[in-house]
Amino acid sequence: MASETDTRPTSPVLPQSSRAGLGVIAVLAAAVVVALGVMYAGHTRPGTVDRWFVEPTDDSVRSPWRNIALAIDFLGEPVGAAALILVAVAGCLLRRRTRAAVLVVAGVGVTVVVATLFKSLVGRTIHGPDNLSYPSGHTAFLTALALIVALLAVGRSGPGRTAGTLVVLGAGLVAGATMGWAQVALGAHYPTDVLGGWCTALALVPATAWLIDRAGDRRRPPGQSWHR
Repeated sequence: MASETDTRPTSPVLPQSSRAGLGVIAVLAAAVVVALGVMYAGHTRPGTVDRWFVEPTDDSVRSPWRNIALAIDFLGEPVGAAALILVAVAGCLLRRRTRAAVLVVAGVGVTVVVATLFKSLVGRTIHGPDNLSYPSGHTAFLTALALIVALLAVGRSGPGRTAGTLVVLGAGLVAGATMGWAQVALGAHYPTDVLGGWCTALALVPATAWLIDRAGDRRRPPGQSWHR
């Protein structure tokens, strides 16, 4: 049974050692999202950078890679995404990390909502006027979830500032690259859409974690120390 001094439910979700580094990265990522949005606003064709990778207008992979891409894509669909979120939240609650559970829901939610709103604002399309493409919501979702899981793992293990930041970025990069590959391979997004989705998560997850910690700090009893 947890003691009265157990502070696990209120331990910070944004490790102090990584705050400065992730803060700078978040600002730079936000700048990239805005810059790409301005550059491709209203576009209906792949840009020069997109054509460096692939002609993203048709499926560019066949079986068995197509099946793998579809499986990855499912993780960003409502059912797959909900399942991942439920597992992450359940894991946090089982470990009595209430604030971490809040970050999973809020961090992913804010990222997906902002990505969706930005799509309408930018108005870039693929495969017709009804398919808004920038930024990639699937990529933003999986990157956000990976960043959150990595943040929570770093907070528990307590590595150094540089190591902790690299772990978080590495997790986000792997998740973003995986989902991004699937989206481009299936012809659902341009490569720059994927970059925009990745940067959307990089910008919003650290900011959301910081706000949650700020709100939690105000409610923390005086003299209560963080659990490490």
